[in-house]
Amino acid sequence: QVQLVESGGGLVQAGGSLRLSCAASGSIFSPNTMGWYRQAPGKQRELVASINSAGSTNYADSVKGRFTISRDNAKNTVYLQMNSLKADDTAVYYCRVHRAWDLGYGYWGEGTQVTVSS
Repeated sequence: QVQLVESGGGLVQAGGSLRLSCAASGSIFSPNTMGWYRQAPGKQRELVASINSAGSTNYADSVKGRFTISRDNAKNTVYLQMNSLKADDTAVYYCRVHRAWDLGYGYWGEGTQVTVSS
């Protein structure tokens, strides 16, 4: 069992920045991939960014150059630095951890709301 707790969401003006964090606890398996997904009303949940145990990253095209994902293994925490925020970034952001090469074996956080005003 793994628990994921997100923080850092909130309201920000377009062009501003936010930093999300997700702290994992429990029986954390390794190797693993940690990442952030988001879901806006009426839209599919989509991958925003992910980072594996070796530090390799993957980003959605819509956030490349604006968002940066990182992790602190000592704290079992993954971060998402979001810069140059746009109204289209408004969504609930969810943290996820899963086994390397097995997308189906993992856990979700409860989500944190990010709202970008224009």
